[in-house]
Amino acid sequence: MQFLVLAYDGENKLEKRLEVRPRHLANLANLPRDYNAQVICAGGLLTENTGQMKGSAMVMEFESHSAIDEYLRTEPYVVAGVWEKITVEPMNVVISSKEMS
Repeated sequence: MQFLVLAYDGENKLEKRLEVRPRHLANLANLPRDYNAQVICAGGLLTENTGQMKGSAMVMEFESHSAIDEYLRTEPYVVAGVWEKITVEPMNVVISSKEMS
């Protein structure tokens, strides 16, 4: 199943985000081994006025909603208190840039 994850940082968490970012990226790189999952695409959400990071958007593939929930409980940004609000929506990826090339 594919999921859209929108995760918003808590107020004044940019410094903490940057500190935790290497662990977050390493965790994403280990998804196939640890969760039999994959990241389809991911990136930072930016504020319109300053372009400063304010959260994350990820399209991910997991076996089930409960599997992605389990992953998110151990996600470094969650553990460190960077992400304050997270939504997870089932999604059906119809077109990806890989398929278009």
